[in-house]
Amino acid sequence: MRCSLSGLLFLLLISLPSGNGMFGNDGVEIRTCTALKGRCFFGCRVGWRWVAFCHNILSCCTKMKKNILPQVNEP
Repeated sequence: MRCSLSGLLFLLLISLPSGNGMFGNDGVEIRTCTALKGRCFFGCRVGWRWVAFCHNILSCCTKMKKNILPQVNEP
């Protein structure tokens, strides 16, 4: 039971990162990250740059202004 529960949690967590959720994830607004003009995600999306940590787990990311990757425009 313990292995199946941890496996289920692992599958749920790997489906959340990068902010590419099924319903569209715009990130979480946390005051320290919004002061840096960023959003908090479980991992930075493509086209976003890592800036800092938000509450130990989340990553504060800002949109890249130059040297944007071509994968950003893919659906």
